[in-house]
Amino acid sequence: MTWVERLRAHEAVCRRAPSAHNTQPWRPGYEADQIVIDVDPARSLPDSDPTGRDLGLGIGAFVETCLVVAADLGLDVTAVPGPRLVAATHRYPTPFTIADIEARRVARGPYAAGPLDAAALADLESGFVHLPARELARDLAVADRWQFDTPAVAVELRDWLRLDPRHPRYHLDGLTDRALVLSRFEARFLAAALRAYPVTRRLGLAALLAASGRNLLRYDGSVLVMRAEGEDHVTAGRRLLRAWLTLARHGLAVHPLSQLIDCPVTAARLAGRVGGQPLAVFRVGRPRTEPPRSARLPARGRAA
Repeated sequence: MTWVERLRAHEAVCRRAPSAHNTQPWRPGYEADQIVIDVDPARSLPDSDPTGRDLGLGIGAFVETCLVVAADLGLDVTAVPGPRLVAATHRYPTPFTIADIEARRVARGPYAAGPLDAAALADLESGFVHLPARELARDLAVADRWQFDTPAVAVELRDWLRLDPRHPRYHLDGLTDRALVLSRFEARFLAAALRAYPVTRRLGLAALLAASGRNLLRYDGSVLVMRAEGEDHVTAGRRLLRAWLTLARHGLAVHPLSQLIDCPVTAARLAGRVGGQPLAVFRVGRPRTEPPRSARLPARGRAA
C-alpha cells in the first residue's frame, strides 16, 4: 500500500479531530501522491463564524490529527499550504499517538474545583493565557444571551443540535443532548423553544436560555485563551489541537466557549484581558464524570 492508501485506511481516526458545533467541515481528497483537504461549505457556520475563524481552526485540527496518525503509522508525511498532505523526507516530529487522538475528550459537565495545574500550563506552547473561570462568568451570560437573541445565530445552532436519540443524524454529527449534558426535560424544552423560534424570542426565550448556564463558570476553575501569534487560522488550529492533546495527557478535558469570541461585546473585553486577538477560549479541568464520545461521520474520503 502507498502512504496515501494507508492513511486513507485510518481516516476514521483522523475524523476524531474537533470542530465547532461538531460540523466536521473537512473533505479529504485522495490522489496518487497527495491528500488535498478541502472545505465542505455545507458544514461551515456563516452566521456565528462569519470570519471563518472556527472553520480554519477545525481544518487545522484535522491536518494536525492526520499528521499524528501518519507519524504513528511510521509514514513520512508533512503538510503544505492548501492545505495538502504530501510525502516528506522524514517523519513528522510529534510526541502524540493514535491513542492520544482517541483519548481526547470535550466535557461540558461539571469539573472538579481547583485551578489548572502549573505543570500542565508549562507544557503548552506559547500564546495561551490563563484566566480564573469566575472572571468570565458575567461575560459568558452576555455572550449566551447574544447567541440566543440573534436570530440567524440561534437558528444556525438549532440546525446542528441533536437533542433526541431518534434524530436521523444523532450518531453522525452536531451536538447531542448527552454531549451538552442535558436532562431529558431540558433537551425537550430546548428543542421546543428553538423549534418555535422566533416566536419564543419575543417571549423572552433568550434571557431564559442564557440563565441556564449562569453558574457554568462560577467556581474555582480555569479558562484558557489562545491568542493569535501571527499565523493563519489553519496553522492556529494545529496549535490548538496540540494544546488539547497535551492537556489530555495530564488527564484534563476542555469545554469550548466560542460564544465569548463570537459575541462582539465580549470579544472586545476578552481581547483586552489577554492583550491580543483571541482565537479560541475554553474551560479546562478534570470532569467529575466520564464525558460521552462525540459522534462522527463515517470515513468517506473522495478519490481524485
